Amino acid sequence: MKKIINEPSTVVAGSLTGLELAHGDLLTVIHDPAVIVRVDAPVPGKVAIISGGGSGHEPMHGGLVGPGMLDAACPGAVFTSPTPDQVTTAIEKTDGGAGALLIVKNYTGDVLNFETAAELAETEVRTIVIDDDVAVKDSTFTAGRRGVGGTVPLEKITGAAAARGDDLAAVHAVAERVVANVRSMGMALTAPTVPHVGEPSFDLADDEMEVGIGIHGEPGRARVPVENADGVVARLLEPILEDLPFAEGDRVLLFTNSMGATPLLELYLAHGIAERMLADRGIVVERRLVGPYVTSLEMQGMSLTLLRLDDELLELWDAPVHTAALRWGN
Repeated sequence: MKKIINEPSTVVAGSLTGLELAHGDLLTVIHDPAVIVRVDAPVPGKVAIISGGGSGHEPMHGGLVGPGMLDAACPGAVFTSPTPDQVTTAIEKTDGGAGALLIVKNYTGDVLNFETAAELAETEVRTIVIDDDVAVKDSTFTAGRRGVGGTVPLEKITGAAAARGDDLAAVHAVAERVVANVRSMGMALTAPTVPHVGEPSFDLADDEMEVGIGIHGEPGRARVPVENADGVVARLLEPILEDLPFAEGDRVLLFTNSMGATPLLELYLAHGIAERMLADRGIVVERRLVGPYVTSLEMQGMSLTLLRLDDELLELWDAPVHTAALRWGN
């Protein structure tokens, strides 16, 4: 195992210290329990948007804390759910009197711990569970589909709804529309290595790729010979398109995501192929996001996410955002 670390047990704490030093204008880190909070929290009268999950997926979620997106993020240990007290602290630190929306990826530990915190909260709380992964129906990490790349547009769009002054019921309704219209699938050429484990999560031969992986290194729906970029993109895109299903004339956001080690040279190549394949089907790509936003440590691989857009979701995606990882608008 080759990593730029001191001790596996201190990786997350040290990373959070560096995050705060790098982006202290946007966020503050509470170290016990570990919570990342926007620097101006709580914002009076605004619904708080809170998410979190295991570390190792950076910049999700801590890099998405700031105006127009998350009010707080709860970082667990690497690939490990945050605890209820982290979520409780996040709610308390961001409570501006309008309640909180908890965005939870569909992993058993995340769901249980966020639910526990919601029950303990002294403000009104609603929860939305994201389960956009079309690759598998169940896994050892989930009851049902996993929450993966669709989490980023969900956090961006609900963050914008809260920033424009929507109440909790309205923000939750927007979140439900995103979850109903977003689908994702990923693949891997290599496995990630969790620092405290010290060895890859699974073994792949040099001529193999895993299709349908999760963001914690979970195995996928098939292990097949390595294909060229056209073949890889088709393997990811076809199941996504069939699942909703997406149809000719649909307007979409296309999110092409690196799992951590795939360089932008390859990622832009894959994105261009995906746009061509969608155009061939009469599906209109109105917005794009390309880059490493939902990673799996140093996994070499990629995922595709499609969100079917309407005028309001498009407006909310375009609304200003200012975080460490995403920023546009005034």
